[in-house]
Amino acid sequence: MKSSAKKVELASVDDLFSTEESRADAQREKVLEIPLSELHPFKDHPFKVKDDEAMMETADSIRQYGVLVPAIARPDPNGGYELVAGHRRHRASELASKETMPVIVRDLDDDQATIIMVDSNLQRESLLPSERAFAYKMKLEAMKRQAGRPSKENCSQLGNDFGKKSSEVLAEQVGQSKNQIFRYIRLTELIPELLDMVDEKKIAFNPAYELSFLKKEEQVDLLDAMDSEQATPSLSQAQRLKKYSQEGHLTLDMMRVIMGEEKKSDLDKITFTSDTLRKYFPRSYTPQRMQETIIKLLEQWQRKRQQQHER
Repeated sequence: MKSSAKKVELASVDDLFSTEESRADAQREKVLEIPLSELHPFKDHPFKVKDDEAMMETADSIRQYGVLVPAIARPDPNGGYELVAGHRRHRASELASKETMPVIVRDLDDDQATIIMVDSNLQRESLLPSERAFAYKMKLEAMKRQAGRPSKENCSQLGNDFGKKSSEVLAEQVGQSKNQIFRYIRLTELIPELLDMVDEKKIAFNPAYELSFLKKEEQVDLLDAMDSEQATPSLSQAQRLKKYSQEGHLTLDMMRVIMGEEKKSDLDKITFTSDTLRKYFPRSYTPQRMQETIIKLLEQWQRKRQQQHER
């Protein structure tokens, strides 16, 4: 006689004795101590990790207290883990002679990882123009891929379900205008040597933006012209270089002529070195006091001239 009892699926022993709290705990992210040697830098990481004074202070802190905020990494198909956030902590841990550091491991695709990597660094107080430029570019490209390809009816790439473009969403997130974001991204078209000069404040941001429209070979020639004339382009000079480039008339000789021009700011400025002035003042005078004294003397001279004119 066949049994009429229905087939019953029995729970496992683990399920019978596990609690809702333990099951939830199993889903939570874990902080793991991972060897520094197994943590690899993020591909095309745009933020510079320098052994500067701030890095040494971080290393001293880690040496004393350890890494207080875990890094974030994802499994690397080639072995180990790829750092997503925590590159400076990783370097500081090396300097502090640590062998491991606390890390949260997440399964992230390329776009998710890129956005987390950029966001974790954009909050820093001081960012170089090159860092901001490549960070904006990488995040915007990732946001566009996440949003999907636009339809033929709508050629604008959308950033969310409310019809905003990815660039508009990014502008809101970082507190910059959309136009300024694209101006920063444009700097990524500069050759490394010129971009380094922007970071070092030898070339201002606005001239650098104009120079980014020059062809790569023209930018190389510009370095030659700048070196031979010992000058960097002003905004008006950069705009003319761009104009001649777009017209197809820019040559190395023309660059040298433009870079050899005397700038208006140079014509309006008189500079005295401290060595020149020092012989006219007591040794105890500071540069500030020398400047104040010169201003007073000039004011007295001006009043005397006015009095002579009135006679």
